[in-house]
This record gives sequence, C-alpha cells and structure tokens, in this order.
Amino acid sequence: MINKNIFKSARHTSSYLSSGPVDGPLVMFFHGWPELSYSWRHQLKYFGEKGFHVIAPDMRGYGDSTVHDNKADYSQREIVRDMVELFQSFNKDNVIIIGHDWGSETAWSMARHYPGLVKAVASLCVPYAMLELDVSESSLEKLINRNTYPKDLYPYGQWDYQVFYMKDFDKACADMDSDPYKMIKFVFRSGDPNTAGMPYPTSIITKNNGWLPEGGELPDIPIDNKILNEEDARKYAGYLEKNGFFGPNSWYVNHQDNRAFAEEADSIIDMPSLFIHATYDYVCDTTSTGAADKMREKCKNLTEKRIDSGHWMAQEKPEELNLILENWLKEV
Repeated sequence: MINKNIFKSARHTSSYLSSGPVDGPLVMFFHGWPELSYSWRHQLKYFGEKGFHVIAPDMRGYGDSTVHDNKADYSQREIVRDMVELFQSFNKDNVIIIGHDWGSETAWSMARHYPGLVKAVASLCVPYAMLELDVSESSLEKLINRNTYPKDLYPYGQWDYQVFYMKDFDKACADMDSDPYKMIKFVFRSGDPNTAGMPYPTSIITKNNGWLPEGGELPDIPIDNKILNEEDARKYAGYLEKNGFFGPNSWYVNHQDNRAFAEEADSIIDMPSLFIHATYDYVCDTTSTGAADKMREKCKNLTEKRIDSGHWMAQEKPEELNLILENWLKEV
C-alpha cells in the first residue's frame, strides 16, 4: 500500500508518499524535473513489499509541497535542508538515498554534506558533481559530444535549453505554462536507439527563442505509453497547472550558490555509491561524453550499471531498475 503524508517544519512543507513497514530500513527517493513523488510509484510498491520503509517526497516547488516565491529559494542549499528535516522526522540513524535528474543532485549533495546520516547513495542518469557546473561553454565542454554538436553550430550542445533559462526565464516558464499537458507529453519520451548521434531538440531552444515555434503552440503529440498512460499524464499536468513551472524551472538558475554550497564540504564520497547509466539519454549523455569522469575520481566505493532506456528510466524500465537497486541494497 502507498500512503500520502505531510511533514511540516517552520520553513517548508513536504508532501510525500510512503510504503513499507516503518521499522524497515529507510530509503528516500528524490524526483527531478518536471515530476512528482508519483514518478517513483513502481519503486514504492516494490520495495515497500520487500520490507523497506520507502519515502518519496514532492520536492520543493512540486505537487503538494510548498511552492516558494523566489528563484533563490530553489538552491540546493535550501532543498537539501528540506530533505534533512524530513529525514530527521523518522527518527532513524541513517538513510539510503536514490535520486534522478535534479533529484540526483540533491541526493549527491546530501551525501556530500551529511555523510554521517547517509548510509549509501544512488543516482539515475546524472553523475556526481555535474549539475553544479556553471552554464558556460568551457564548463560544459566535457559533457558534449562534438561529433554530434559541432561547436560553431551548437556552442552549448544539448545543454542549450539551460542557457535559455538564464537568458529569458520568464519566457521559458510562459512557454511551458501555456499547456502543461502538451509539455508533459512532449518531454516524457522513451529511449530511441535510432536517434543516437543526432542533435537533440534541447540544443536549439535559444536559436528558436523558446520552446514554442514562432507564434505557435506546443506540439500535441501522442502519449508515449512506454512511460505514461493518460491518467499519469493528467496527474503531472494537473499539478503543473496548479503550481506553474516557476518553481521547477528555478532549480536551473542557482548555479553560483550551488557551486558555493558544494565547496563547503569535502568533494570525496566514501560511502557505497551506485550510478546507473541510461544508454539512450541524449541530454545527460554519459555514453559518448566524459560526464562520468569526475564521479569516478571522487566516489571511492562506486558501482556502475547500465539500462538501455531514455532519461525517464524509473518509469520506462521499472522492472530492470528495481532488480539492480534490490541487488545493490542487499549489499549495502
């Protein structure tokens, strides 16, 4: 059974889903953009039945958690504090953390700053020490395959969409807020091996001055049923219609403070760490770039696995992911 819960502190309210016995080992799952605690539905049920106490919060700005008013409210410094407060409410000695997308950055950050609390850390798609980089050509260079993205045509490669957040944040939000349902259908796509080596749509957002074609609307494409059904898509869209994209998008514009926060702690991760590559993730491309190099240097007890999926691994290949996570959890 999956239960919905609310935890309130003086500074933030976290809505979260839970499953499994409260005396079981605590595992927290952190979602990314533009998702919900619901993104972990397949893992919540599976690991709850295996005897773990599984927690998946709506992260700051999402779902029924607090939507804060300022961009600076969405720095990792604040988000990690949310998750530490939530962890402390369970009166457990330690926690295993699993993150995806921006939730991965929060998982890595919490492990880095609170090694006494975090027993082990795992990440889907996003390696350690990647998203705290500034959005500049030099810092992104190692994360871009220049055979796919010649520098004269695609200076920021597949990361161009993040440049647009910095250039015109309001327009980026307005484009997405124009039709959250279409946006969900547009971004939640399964991995396609046939598009390997081809420029990804996120590489031309600045060139197109936004996510919408000039004077147009978001494309109305069919739901990718390898990831979502109609009910799933409406659930995501419903919360984005209620809350807007301001909060989710604000996670992308705190690079300077995120770097400063990271530098306040030792960069070495000694605890057991798991990274799962997504072969057909063409934004967080760890297959044809050096994106995972720093992680391999800094994580001293690292296990690497691979799933032939796109970015939305937990929903596209839940059975395969659950088996990898279960075997790793048994070890740690």
